[in-house]
Amino acid sequence: MAEIEAVVSDFGGVLTTPLLTSFVAVQDEIGISPEDLGKAMRAVTEEDGENPLYALERGEMAEVDFLARLGDGLEPLLGHRPALHRFRETYFEALNPNQPMIELMRELKAAGKRMAMLTNNVREWEPVWRSMLPVDEIFETVVDSGFVGVRKPEARIYEMTLERLGLPAEACLFVDDLPHNCEGAREAGMTAVHFRDNDQAIGEIRAALA
Repeated sequence: MAEIEAVVSDFGGVLTTPLLTSFVAVQDEIGISPEDLGKAMRAVTEEDGENPLYALERGEMAEVDFLARLGDGLEPLLGHRPALHRFRETYFEALNPNQPMIELMRELKAAGKRMAMLTNNVREWEPVWRSMLPVDEIFETVVDSGFVGVRKPEARIYEMTLERLGLPAEACLFVDDLPHNCEGAREAGMTAVHFRDNDQAIGEIRAALA
């Protein structure tokens, strides 16, 4: 087995508190149930041929247009057009840094590991999430779906990350909170740790690097 030289970490849900908490906050702010939000997203997906979140995360759709499409899907369910202008603010107000994982990443960098971040994110949100973490202190490169035009688990985004690091896949450990993103990394040839909680993930990361 090749020695792991680099750690590639997700942002949301790994270096932050769970994203579900933020989506619940958005639902409470708008006054909708998870079921209605799901129905609205499915309705827009059927009309557009793809989940609008995917286009948003690839930078193919502006945030304002995504919120307009979400409003289109919610209006028939609610009987009125919801106010979505505070979506971003509400989402990030409920999102906090996950300090144990951030400290682990800082420790691994100090120990000589190459560090990269690979995130599905929204182009307009970059200034907000970057202000939450010591991104440039820890990570030598950030591959952000909103700027590179592909998203996890599409194969090309893992290839881009490896190209930026200049390393073979077997020399990289990937950490993400979503199983299908971890599977995409494994298909690319990386070792992957599915983050479920701090104790589990930190233990698995240390074991993989031992």
